[in-house]
Amino acid sequence: MRRGDRPHTTPDARLGELDVEAHLADPTVKQRFVTPMFEVVACRYDRFTRIFSFGMDRGWKRLLLQELALRVRDGACVLDVACGTGDLSFGAARQLARGSVVGVDVSTRMLSIAATRQESNKLDSVHFCRGSMHDLPFLDENVDAVVGGYALRNASDLRHALEEIARVLKPGGVFLSLDFYRPESAAWRRLYTGYLRSAGNLVGWLWHREPVAYGYIAASITHHISWQAFSRALEGRGLVVERVHRRLLGGIAIHVARKL
Repeated sequence: MRRGDRPHTTPDARLGELDVEAHLADPTVKQRFVTPMFEVVACRYDRFTRIFSFGMDRGWKRLLLQELALRVRDGACVLDVACGTGDLSFGAARQLARGSVVGVDVSTRMLSIAATRQESNKLDSVHFCRGSMHDLPFLDENVDAVVGGYALRNASDLRHALEEIARVLKPGGVFLSLDFYRPESAAWRRLYTGYLRSAGNLVGWLWHREPVAYGYIAASITHHISWQAFSRALEGRGLVVERVHRRLLGGIAIHVARKL
């Protein structure tokens, strides 16, 4: 194990002491689990995503960014919600000439890694700040596009988070989301979440001594909605769904929606 790769064992990182099911079932306390969980996994989050998607994560994000480039003009202002280490933020900046990208996340460790990556990427158009998708640091109708990678599934209040996204988008602005969803097929759902739970628990223990750190993904999918229900939730917030790319039999989807 290299220096700097040792597992976090700070008091706020003891996820095993928390009841993940209880926290996910109660929107008033969900963030108390989600925030420290991302603090724990930040140093290896990108590696986990690549490995456990068998490399498909890169293609999914590339597709989202291609959809973004088709729908916004150069010079646009793009907001990346729950930006993590900045994958979509940097990708959006490369797609758009003369634009600006702001990445927002609640995890200080994620933002620290994003800032380090920014230094090596040398993209002056990208900025990061700490904030919540439930209270976005933007005025009304102030951004041209909002992107989110594995973001909305972690919202304490999905309806309110979507209302915030709709609030900051300009009329005609676009929202693009890549996320896990609960497959409608019961058989596939059991297989899909079973793999993520078993593999995630193992890697969570090996990397962080916290099995639930990655096993959380399976639990969060179980408590989440289907891609079809997410489409309806977007429509209910005034975001018209223009296209949905489904992958893994509905376990992954990319939604492209436009504000009326």
